[in-house]
Amino acid sequence: MDQSVLLDETGRMLVVVGLICVVLLVPMMIVGLIISIIQAATSINEQTLSFVPKLIALGVCLVVFGSAAVELLTKFTGELFDVIARMGH
Repeated sequence: MDQSVLLDETGRMLVVVGLICVVLLVPMMIVGLIISIIQAATSINEQTLSFVPKLIALGVCLVVFGSAAVELLTKFTGELFDVIARMGH
């Protein structure tokens, strides 16, 4: 196996994982920051208060971006299998 192919595919894998993580984590971080600001302004220090809005944000992100994430993973997996098949010949 050629090491350059392995490194290229590993780099592509990291990009795909990074894109999917960014789409899910950035909105949750923004919601968490907003809830933290509200908690600091109102002096409410309830730990479970920030969990539910983050969970709702994650659910909304999965509904909105879930199909695109699955499509991206499916496309990458198909291309990876094509690369593996070409290496066998």
